[in-house]
Parts: sequence; C-alpha cells; structure tokens
Amino acid sequence: MLSYSPPPCLHLHLRRYSHSTTISSSLHHHNNRPTTPAPDPVLRIHNSKTTSLLLHHRQSATTTNKTENPPHGNENDHPQHRDSSQTTEDNPKPPQLILPPQEKQNILEMSLVTKRPPQFPGSIYSNSLPSLQSVLQTQDDSRRLENDDDDDEEAMIRRALEIRRKVTAEVFKGAMRKGKFGITYSTNLVNRLPEFIDHVMIEAAALKKLPEFKDSTFNFRAKVVIDDSNVVPLVRWLKHNSLSYPKIAKLICMSRGNLDSIRRLVEWLKTVHVKGEFLGATLLKSGDGILQRRIEELDEIVEYLESNGVRRDWIGFVVSRCPRLLSYRMEEVKMRVEFYLNMGMNENDFGTMVFDYPGVLGYFTLEEMNEKVNYLKEFGLSTEHVGKLLAFRPQLMGCSIEERWKPLVKYLYYLGITRDGMRRMLTIKPMVFCFDFEITIAPKVQFFRDLGVREDAIGNMLVKFPPLLTYSLHKKIRPVVIFLMTRAGVTEKDIGKVVALGPELFGCSITKTLDVNVKYFLSLGIRVRQLGEMIADFPKLLRYKVDLLYPKYRYLRRTMVRPLQDLIEFPRFFSYSLDERIIPRHKIMVENRVNFKLRYMLACTDEEFNERVADKVERRRRFESGRTEDALSDSQTAEGTLGRAGSSSLSSQ
Repeated sequence: MLSYSPPPCLHLHLRRYSHSTTISSSLHHHNNRPTTPAPDPVLRIHNSKTTSLLLHHRQSATTTNKTENPPHGNENDHPQHRDSSQTTEDNPKPPQLILPPQEKQNILEMSLVTKRPPQFPGSIYSNSLPSLQSVLQTQDDSRRLENDDDDDEEAMIRRALEIRRKVTAEVFKGAMRKGKFGITYSTNLVNRLPEFIDHVMIEAAALKKLPEFKDSTFNFRAKVVIDDSNVVPLVRWLKHNSLSYPKIAKLICMSRGNLDSIRRLVEWLKTVHVKGEFLGATLLKSGDGILQRRIEELDEIVEYLESNGVRRDWIGFVVSRCPRLLSYRMEEVKMRVEFYLNMGMNENDFGTMVFDYPGVLGYFTLEEMNEKVNYLKEFGLSTEHVGKLLAFRPQLMGCSIEERWKPLVKYLYYLGITRDGMRRMLTIKPMVFCFDFEITIAPKVQFFRDLGVREDAIGNMLVKFPPLLTYSLHKKIRPVVIFLMTRAGVTEKDIGKVVALGPELFGCSITKTLDVNVKYFLSLGIRVRQLGEMIADFPKLLRYKVDLLYPKYRYLRRTMVRPLQDLIEFPRFFSYSLDERIIPRHKIMVENRVNFKLRYMLACTDEEFNERVADKVERRRRFESGRTEDALSDSQTAEGTLGRAGSSSLSSQ
C-alpha cells in the first residue's frame, strides 16, 4: 500500500507546529489529568506521525472556533478504532485533505513517473505514497466543487497531457539506456522527438481498449509500444551507418510511425553506392514524401539515368548531391533529361555533365533552365554550342541572370570588351561567368592598373587570356609579379608591358617553369639586366621548356656560328621551329652565300625570305660584276699608258 510523504519544505513548518502542539497538549493534560486516560498509540507506519500532524493542521486551518477545543472521547475514539459509519458529534467524519494546486500537481506527476531510487533521505518516490488514490479522489472532488469553469478544466487537461509526454519521454529514455545508450545521447535524442513521443503516447492510450491491457499501467503500455516499434535497434543501426542524432531524430519524425520505411530506404541507397556519411543528408533533403515512395519507382529512375549515359557507380554520387531527384515522378525526370539531350548532347556528354554537377537535373525549374539557355544564345551562340558549353561547364546553370550575369556583362563592357570578346571568354573559360565580379574580378583589374597596364590594354589582355581571371590574386598573380621584378630582372617601368603582352606567364608555375628558365638563361652568360630586357621584348621567353631551348641555342652557336649578342637582341629566336624554319633558311643562306641578322632571317614569310635572298644575291652579283669591269678598265688604261711611253722613247731616239 502506498503512503504519502510531504515535501521537504513542509517538514520545518510541521516541526514547529508539532513542538507548539506538544506543549499545549501537555498543559491541557496536566490541568485535566484524572478525566480521561491516554489514547492508544498509533500503529507505526511510514511517515505516520507526519501524516497525522498534516491532517490535524489542515483540519485546524479550515474548521471553526468550535473545533479548536474538541470534546474528549474515550479510548475507542481513536481514528483507527472508530466506526466509519458513525456520524455523531462525538465521532465526526474525518476531514478531507485539501492541498495547494502546485502540491497536487507534484503528487499527480509522481504518480505517473516510473520508479526511481531516492535521491536523498526523506525524498518522495512512487512507493512512499500510501494514500495516493484517496488524495487524487479528494483532488477530483475538490476540483469539481471549487472549479467548474471550462477554462480551468482545459488547462488541467493540457497539464495532464504534458505530464503524459514527460512520462513517455522517461519511458523512452529508459528503453534507450537498456539498449546500452548513454544518458546524454538518450536525452539529446528524445528532446528532438516530440512527434514520435506523441505517437507513442497515443498508441499507448489506445492499447487500454484491448482486454489484455485493460488493467495495465500507462508506463507498461508505453514500454510495449516502444518495444514493438523496434525504434531502439533502429537508432543503433542508423548510428552505425554514420548518422548523427539530429538526423536520426528527424528521420524518425518523418516516418510518422512507419519506422520500417527508414531501414528499407537506407538499404536501397546502399545498393546505388551512396556512402555512409551521405545517407542521412540524402534522406532528409529528398523531401517529406520520400519514405512513402516505392522501391520500384526509384529503381525506374535509376535505370532511366543509366540508359542515358550516367554510369551505375555514379548514381550514388549524383543522388547524394541532388537528393531532390528522388522526389520527382518519372514523367518529370524524363522532361529534364530530354531538355539537355535536345541541345545536341550525346550520352557521354550528358553523363559527364550530370556527374560533374548533379544539380542541373534537380535544383531548377524548367522555366529557369529555358531562360538561362536563351540568355546564353544572346552572345551569338547556337543551341548546339550552348549544349556543348553546358556539358563542359554545367555550373552555369547555377548562376542567376539578374544577380550574376548582367552585372558582369555590364562591367566587361565598361572595360572595352565587345560581345565577340565576351563570347570568346565564355567559350574558352566559362567559369568566368560564374564569379562575382565585385569580389573576384574587380580587385584583379585594379591590381593591373596599379602595375601600369593601360586602360585599353586590360580588356584585350582579358580577352587574350581569360583564365587569368580565375587565378588567385594573392596566391598566384602577385607572386609571379614579384618574381619577375626580383629574380628575372624586369624593371618597374617594363612590368606593365610584360603583363599586358604576356598574361600567359601567370599560368606558369614559378618553381617548375619560370625559375628553371631564368637559371638556364643566366647560365648562358646573360646578365640579369639583359634578361629583363629580353623578357620585356618577348615575355613568352620564360614559358618554354629547357629541353626545347637547348637544341636551338646549340645550333645557333655551333652551326650558325652566331654571337650571344644576336640572341640578346632577338630573343624571339626561340619561338621558331628548329626543323621547319631555322635549319632550312640557314641552308638557303649558306648555299647562296648570303647572311642576315636573325630578325630578318626568321621574322618573315617564306616568300619574303626568298625575295630577300634573291635581292642579296643580285646585289652581290652586281657588286662582283662591277669590280670586274673596273679591273678591266684599269688594265686597259695601264697598257695605253705604257704604249704611249714606248713610242715617245722611240721618237726621242
């Protein structure tokens, strides 16, 4: 039988009351000693003395002045030995126990919670409430007598429901602890399961209608519902599959009590190669109705994508990056796939595009996709070119026309880039149109201005080498400029010219290309200052590999027998092919016994070179023929002089 123990806050008041009552009682018995004998002692039960004092205190607080001096009875008038049917003045009916509302709520809560060990001596728990039913009955009677208002009754119902929720949560925590889960994990998980707690509470209340659960407690029925749902093993299994407790809680709430659908869908995602860390995110982002879809419908979507170029081992990556694709019906999936296939894509291009950016199939509406394709056509691209462009860079579909493309086009037009130049930039490096120009492009343009690049040359530089805008300003562009000015001998006056003429240098590695070439040219005997002038004249000089430079330099020095100064004056020598231009033209010069500077030898077409050689040969022939005629005329003059001298000598004789 249950017993009631008052809360600790009442003990001090009861002690004070007990002390005063004992003193007054002793005085009263001293004055009236011979009247009545002492009553029989109360049988010792748990908290019996405290309960008697509490009843006496409640009675004294609610009775009239007449009850302050009750008449003395005989020894049979003790409450435990009285006949409860007597209602005379000597044997009054025991008063009802009236408790404050907060104390009543505490007693009600303690009646619904599970059994717990005491936390400190004198604490209240379910086994220490002997008269709980009488207290609750008295509470109901007093409530009907005192509060007939519907608002108070509704508030009490809500309070009772809240207590039931707390009890259900405690039962669920107990099941989690029985399943070897920690207290913190169980508490965090249960706090995120309000819908499932309500589901368990409703199912537990419905079990009371069954005959086998008619006399069972609510705690027992709630435990049966939780055990039958297998939620604790499911939580263990989901946790083993790398799902965090917030995702597990959200999945359980999404299932609406059908927990088997979670396990079934997770097993299916594993068959399409979705990895463990993406299982929870895929399920949560697929939509609320994903747990109600049939596996056959999902298999049909996968087979259709596989037939159009998306490989089977790619499906897991595509689905995990675009979970919304699983929520579409088969008709809508076909419409989205045919939208891209109608632009001239083949199966390989489509499959690669979907793998590179799965969002092209699921994140945008068909209206948005048509608007973006039509905007790209305004640059002068055909439908097939747009299809190839999207297959190469599908991230363009993720860019907003109003927020990204139109401001960028306006800024490029301000730099002097025409529509043809923009089309070239879009074709060569479409990623440029995915950037925010205020954050990515404008700081680089300002940096080039600070280097001394002319305003009209910036636009030409960007059109010439669009990948320049994709490089990091602090990690790529600025270090290359510092290297050119400190290690390659480029002066501050010429750095703007070098950047404008050779933006391709920013695409070269400093350690693997630029530094290696600089060391090679310095090893030839070229000074740093001379190398800087060579780079200013021909910036591409540092882009060539040493393996290609060495054969040309060896042929220049050993076969052509040219000085190093010729190379310093014309560094473009390394840009011409050794087998197709340098050697053939050098042979022609040797055969015709002519000689040109490297600039006139190589920087011309074959027709111009042949004309120069013919002109040089003709000039030499004329020069040589002119010397012969002069020699003949000199000899004839000498002979005439000698003849005249001989005749004069003869005449003199």
